[in-house]
Amino acid sequence: MDQDAKENEQTNAFSRIAPEAGLLLGAGRAILMQLAHPQIGLAIDKHSDFASNPLSRLIHTLGYIYALSNGTAEQQRTMINYVNAAHRNVHSPRDLVKKTPAYSALDPKLQLWVAATLFDSARVIAAQVLPGDIQHNEALYRQYTRLGRALQMPSTFWPATLGEFDQYVIQTQEKLCVNERIRALADELFTGRNAPWWIRWGLPLIRDVTIAQLPTGIREQFGFVLSRKIYRRNAAVIRVVRWATRILPVWIRHLPMRLMLRRIDQLAQD
Repeated sequence: MDQDAKENEQTNAFSRIAPEAGLLLGAGRAILMQLAHPQIGLAIDKHSDFASNPLSRLIHTLGYIYALSNGTAEQQRTMINYVNAAHRNVHSPRDLVKKTPAYSALDPKLQLWVAATLFDSARVIAAQVLPGDIQHNEALYRQYTRLGRALQMPSTFWPATLGEFDQYVIQTQEKLCVNERIRALADELFTGRNAPWWIRWGLPLIRDVTIAQLPTGIREQFGFVLSRKIYRRNAAVIRVVRWATRILPVWIRHLPMRLMLRRIDQLAQD
């Protein structure tokens, strides 16, 4: 396969799968995996409005994914510039007194983990609700490197194969650490005090799906228990979303992406 054909294959895989609304079931999983990273969790806590508006991180992350997967060049520039501006002042040296680590949102290693949680959560959910062998789709995997590469992460940081990626995720999970403050932020995410009523109404169910989909070690660090009730509710949601994905037309399944791209256009005009 020549380079042009490979690029087309990768782009088609990313642009086809990333807009699927069913993948939103993995959003909470990705956010909690990011919060569990000591440096990323600390940065989110200290430099964002996550505690008062936790859904804002989800909205901006979705805008970034949709722009890079299906947006115009202008929409991509808008989101890249927005993210870079938001990251510019997010940094702190190591605090020996409080025993907190140094961090910078421009650190390519931290950007690698964020991008990794997005891909890993997308493929975990996609394997359950979308047709095809998403779990072993190397073309899709290669394309997800754009989420880090568009910022400060060199493409060489992205593991070369899915096998190497799996090893990276396992090794990084062993370094994750969840404290009481991070658990409180997770609770805020699923409370959604400032969210519209229709989002708050669905958050308990999203919480259950997130608990069920989290890796076991991370779930335990957050203090979550995969009860029989949560297991059944997650299974029911997966069945419904899988069924809806198969019968609903593309324009409905991709509606969140279209709305988000419209929001990006408004952001560019501000």
